[in-house]
Amino acid sequence: MRLLIIEDDREAVSYLVKAFREAGHVADHATDGLDGYGLACDGAYDVLIVDRMLPKLDGLSLIRSLREQAVTTPVLILSALGQVDDRVKGLRAGGDDYLPKPYAFSELLARIEVLARRGGASGASAEATAYRVGDLELDRLSHRVTRAGQDVALQPREFRLLEYLMRHAGQVVTRTMLLEHVWDYHFDPQTNVIDVHVSRLRAKLDKGSATPMIHTIRGAGYILRADEARA
Repeated sequence: MRLLIIEDDREAVSYLVKAFREAGHVADHATDGLDGYGLACDGAYDVLIVDRMLPKLDGLSLIRSLREQAVTTPVLILSALGQVDDRVKGLRAGGDDYLPKPYAFSELLARIEVLARRGGASGASAEATAYRVGDLELDRLSHRVTRAGQDVALQPREFRLLEYLMRHAGQVVTRTMLLEHVWDYHFDPQTNVIDVHVSRLRAKLDKGSATPMIHTIRGAGYILRADEARA
């Protein structure tokens, strides 16, 4: 599953991202309502996990706005506000499930799995399970990457990096975006950890091919696209 966690408690976010990834799922996150709204509109997710008390745009307003924009991705609301009236307000705002804090991760995971199945059965989630750019293909379910039909062996971090780039193919992706969504770090984007991994990934993808896939945009970041073959 691909999950989006919208939660302003960074410690809670770190725990959830780690726990979901250990369970074999992909988890992106946003720490305020506006960023979460943008990701929920632009990205393809199986389930959104939304806290009610968010900066910039509260959780219920975020959910109402998504529903007004015909975003039908299932939403599970996580909140310390657990009274019956609170749960009713959350469901009436467009939430599909409501889990009060504190909670057991096993229960959260089970509820998420139910929502994902429900969304898939109804066609509510438009989550892609595979991406293709030129002759480069990535399959999320099998964790397989091929270039011109040939397997490309990637380490887990390289796979997540490539998946993020392919989800945003044709768009400039900044180092800060990669740090936050692939590494979950929040530090100086000038660190060379990104450049090192991109360099290794680029070498693996371009081996035996005349067409580069990952391009450096000086002063901005990277973009993945299929250019014309080199002469």
